[in-house]
Amino acid sequence: MTATVNILNQNYARTGQSKKNNELGMREMQARAFEKRHSQYLLIKSPPASGKSRAMMFLALDKLINQGIKKVIIAVPEMSIGKSFKSTALSDYGFFADWEVADRYNLCLSLAQSDTRKTAIFSEFITQDVDDSALPQVLVCTHHSFRYGFDKVIEDGGSIELFNDVLIGIDEFHHVSADDSNRLGAILDGIMTQTSAHIVAMTGSYFRGDSVPILSDSDEEKFDKVTYTYYEQLNGYEYLKSLGLGYHFYKKSFFDALDECLDTSKKTIIHIPNVNSLTAETDKYETVGRIIDVIGEVESRDDITGVMTIRAHDGKQLLLADLVTDDAMRANTQAYLADITSRDQMDIIIALGMAKEGFDWEYCEHVLTIGYRGSLTEVVQIIGRSTRDSKGKHHAQFTNLIAEPEADKSEVTSSVNDLLKAITLSLLMEQVLKPNINFKRRSELDILGKADLPAGTIVIDDTVNPPSDRVMKILNQDRDEILAQLAQNTENIKKYIAAETNNVETEAVSDSVIPSIIRSKYPALDTDEVRQVQEGVMQYMAINRQGGVVEGKDIPEDAIIENERFFVKQGTEYVDIATLNAERKGQLNESDIIKERHLPADAKIYNPKTQSSSSNNSNPSNGFVKVGSKFVNVNNLPIDLVRSVNPFHDAYEVLSRTVDKEVLQTINDVVHASRSTVTEEEAVLMWPKIVAFMKNKNRQPSKNSEDAIERRMAEVITYVRNQKAKREANSHD
Repeated sequence: MTATVNILNQNYARTGQSKKNNELGMREMQARAFEKRHSQYLLIKSPPASGKSRAMMFLALDKLINQGIKKVIIAVPEMSIGKSFKSTALSDYGFFADWEVADRYNLCLSLAQSDTRKTAIFSEFITQDVDDSALPQVLVCTHHSFRYGFDKVIEDGGSIELFNDVLIGIDEFHHVSADDSNRLGAILDGIMTQTSAHIVAMTGSYFRGDSVPILSDSDEEKFDKVTYTYYEQLNGYEYLKSLGLGYHFYKKSFFDALDECLDTSKKTIIHIPNVNSLTAETDKYETVGRIIDVIGEVESRDDITGVMTIRAHDGKQLLLADLVTDDAMRANTQAYLADITSRDQMDIIIALGMAKEGFDWEYCEHVLTIGYRGSLTEVVQIIGRSTRDSKGKHHAQFTNLIAEPEADKSEVTSSVNDLLKAITLSLLMEQVLKPNINFKRRSELDILGKADLPAGTIVIDDTVNPPSDRVMKILNQDRDEILAQLAQNTENIKKYIAAETNNVETEAVSDSVIPSIIRSKYPALDTDEVRQVQEGVMQYMAINRQGGVVEGKDIPEDAIIENERFFVKQGTEYVDIATLNAERKGQLNESDIIKERHLPADAKIYNPKTQSSSSNNSNPSNGFVKVGSKFVNVNNLPIDLVRSVNPFHDAYEVLSRTVDKEVLQTINDVVHASRSTVTEEEAVLMWPKIVAFMKNKNRQPSKNSEDAIERRMAEVITYVRNQKAKREANSHD
């Protein structure tokens, strides 16, 4: 057995910022979305508990009252989420109108309503007179009811033009897909191309679906995007201090490993594997029973709520909810969970398809997921169950319990693939859990100034070959989606891990894989634009690989910043000590010296040698990355560090530290079986190193060397010889 190992453990400052309201009653994310209220198509990416539902209300009311929109349809993935859109007195908090939904037009209120009845009400709503302001203006329904209602309207002879001047709000937008079989995606495409409808889409996932994009590229380009990151949300909480993402590996049976990764003192949701997955060891009912056996013994079950009282093996009494057993009592259990108002009302929830998106149990501290999940979006939603802010909750934890691959099993390759994909989730979550990074052109700073420039700003010099607006939009809005495609392809993962000890090979893999993804997603980009996007994405990965951005004010006073300058104040200006003569330097006291990190953003630098003043443009960003024992400005990262960044290094390190030697060898065998063959790009990159090796060692690299880099050099030499032989043969033809 192994211990749980956290790949990521992010600490937060508890600023309270994300929970503060402005004068209109809006939290930080909602205000950011409201700034984009005039957009016809708006996509809001924001984590659970950030207030997306109320943001939708603010936007919808402004469009109804001020922008000529006549009706609003809100579509949610399941009925339980529809309660978030019930009538709300927003004016009590400072907004200029209240959100009102007539019970008849909230199709998520009654479980007893048939699909036929809901479809009829949907049709009635969309066909009624748009100029009669006395009629209800808002309808709330599920994605399912929206699809059926739309099709019924068209089937009965209605025109798609009925959706002119209608706002369609799609909650949990990742349920939509551009796939031909996804009816909701096809309907939205038709509405966008044939009507004047507005669309506001919201998602708690930062990635465009899993294997199929949410919308076609041409449709998605029409959307303005508002992103509120996990870091902004969690850093702005009052109570939560940290979030951990960890993995626990087991041999043979996951039941035997539960004792090691389940702490019954933590409020926990356990997600069990689907019966059809490789992880499942028995049916879902037996799985629940055996998990309860690991925890303790059932003392009683409440006749009304179905909640069980468990006597744990340590003697404690625990309350447990079973959301797996689909009997008549489950609805009562769900109702009980929806009304929880204190920590003492629940301890452990066991779930299969439930307790994911839209499920609110603010006291949850630990989500334990058994087995690999094929959907990245599903995992993001699961993590979100533990990250709500709650008094007394200081740490939230996601643990994925995964089987170690066994070399003697026929499905060993599949098991290794699942394990690698599960672990590389950390790469993707790392991007949204750390402080945000923004790209700006240097010319933008010349216009806007840099007094309020965020710490994580990477400045792109655009004096030569300036990046286009398309490139900047991709780098600032879509980079995580590029990483999602990179990380969800097991062949890419294996190529990077195979190159783990060889920076040149890693660079060659990046030069092959990343441009391919970019060209596939954005076929209209030219060669320079593809290169610029690749460079930006790799800078982004390198910064987070080193631990993320640190603001200058947070760097310890005695820490070393590479190439940091020192100044002395002279009137209202600052003079670089290096430009002073020896006599003047000798007159300085230590208290006179000002480190560059403490200079005001708008500081004027005076040069006594040229007798001229200039702005402090050397490092416009006050963000730093720790590289070794020094801090380096985000805009001065060593090019070798960026070019050779291996996004899967941490995942492999966790494996090598956690699993035993035999299991690691099994993983390596599968990984190296699909290792990237030598490419011309890698040969060009590697050749100077080969020449230097032969000069220093006075011999050629050996294929039998114990050193992985030397073996790769030998492979490159063989490749070059073969290519030369082919060219010579062709020249004789």
